[in-house]
Amino acid sequence: MNILLVEDDVTLAQSVAEAIRARGWHVDVSHRGEPVAKSVLQDDYDALVLDIGLPGIDGLETLDRVRTQGSNLPVLMLTARDSIDDRVLGLANGADDYLVKPFAVPELLARLHALVRRHEFRRSRVLQVAALRFDAALRRAYNGEQALNLTARESIVIEYLLMHLGAIVARDQLAALIPDWNAATSDNAMELLMSRLRGKIEPAGVRLRTVRGLGYLLEPAAPTDSAR
Repeated sequence: MNILLVEDDVTLAQSVAEAIRARGWHVDVSHRGEPVAKSVLQDDYDALVLDIGLPGIDGLETLDRVRTQGSNLPVLMLTARDSIDDRVLGLANGADDYLVKPFAVPELLARLHALVRRHEFRRSRVLQVAALRFDAALRRAYNGEQALNLTARESIVIEYLLMHLGAIVARDQLAALIPDWNAATSDNAMELLMSRLRGKIEPAGVRLRTVRGLGYLLEPAAPTDSAR
């Protein structure tokens, strides 16, 4: 993957860049927002990691310039402002996700990977197994032709599970995808989310399993399951 990192804290930028390179990805680093819009046009980046508190034009203005020129590049915002208003403003301006400083670098890498994977699948527009269909461009799920009433969290989870159909997805992987999920959110909250999602999607001929101690597995329902 090819990442553009925009962070004015030189020490933090170096630490994050080293972790990205250690993952086998390429990264370019900028400490200011002014060059970003042009760089996004000139280079084929897979994602943009963008600090809000930049000198000169800040991250929100930088993001606005990127989106105004028509780029749909996945953007992960970094902010030291731990307030709901700042997070909502960033997402409303076109960010795909955010992390509040201080953050764990492995979490940043996990979120980056998830953002890029989601973006790749959105370009293919539709994910499907059995009668369960997810239109990534519209952010809607269907059982055949019937639209399913999913919450924003449920949509994020089912999209990721469909992207990893037949593989066990760890609870922490899913938690990292949800913008307002944090370490203080209980395990029971995730179980409740999955239970509600299971009730909505399993009539479409799929099975959402809890694999104890490992995570969750989405797979086509066996004939005996669908016959019950």
